[in-house]
Amino acid sequence: MQSLDKFDLAILHELQTDGRLTNAELASRVGLSAAPCWRRVRALEDAGYITGYRAEINREKIGLGVLAFVRLDAERNAGDALRTMEKAIQAIPEIVACHYISGSGTFELQVVCTDLNHFSHFARQTLINLPNVKDLHTSFSLGEVKSRSALPLAHLDPVPQNAHPSTKR
Repeated sequence: MQSLDKFDLAILHELQTDGRLTNAELASRVGLSAAPCWRRVRALEDAGYITGYRAEINREKIGLGVLAFVRLDAERNAGDALRTMEKAIQAIPEIVACHYISGSGTFELQVVCTDLNHFSHFARQTLINLPNVKDLHTSFSLGEVKSRSALPLAHLDPVPQNAHPSTKR
């Protein structure tokens, strides 16, 4: 798959909005018949544009009321020490996201816990004892303004923005 056309973009948009669409529903929404739509979805999966499907779960409904952002500073930012640290981070279910960061710190983690006591115990028993950790700094979410996993696709649109009928005046 070399480039994405308007049908591919429409498929990606619709599946990000509702990953439970049947192929028939998806085909209808993007203006294709079922067989070509199915082939395009498979091609998008094979090319790595679609990496999986999952349910989005309300963390508060399942008792994970605390969302913490933890910046970890590594003792050493090189080779085996960082790889060992990455493997340890990947194995911890409470860490739901981890990014290398620029500026101060090495990693930025998103951690979910049931409450502040659980987080405090988790930070003192698990996070600070990860291999190669020099220090950690925590901020807590006081409320979500926006949280979604859907990615913007407009920059991939094969039709320039000024050519869309809705933008012509």
